[in-house]
Amino acid sequence: MQRYAATRAMGCCECNVILCHREQRHVGQQLTLAYDRKQLILERSPASEELSGQYVDLYDFTDGRLEVRWKGQVLPYRVFDKDQRVSHTAIVENKRLGHALALIKAQQDIKYVPKVKTNSEKINYRKRERKSEAVEMTA
Repeated sequence: MQRYAATRAMGCCECNVILCHREQRHVGQQLTLAYDRKQLILERSPASEELSGQYVDLYDFTDGRLEVRWKGQVLPYRVFDKDQRVSHTAIVENKRLGHALALIKAQQDIKYVPKVKTNSEKINYRKRERKSEAVEMTA
């Protein structure tokens, strides 16, 4: 009975690996890779030092866990979130920095919407009058 339970548990683990979302990501010179608007920074180790310029496997499990693997070896990492925001509680908790944090939050709340130019606007196209219209006006 114990033997059956052990193989059953091992099969469940294999199902998690099979059913997870798997991608390959490029590791930069500073041992960083980007995924889901987050910057993953690999911890420095002898195994990770040789990874700059290589591709690693990224496993995104259904329970929210992430694993970075290279040749089957799990690599330790830390996450830097690009979408960091100043919250109202941070302003209230830091009395000395309250004014500065309030200004930062006000700037973050203003959403910058870039103006998308049409191709005509990019090349400074100006619509000209037709020759037949110009002739009629002078006549």
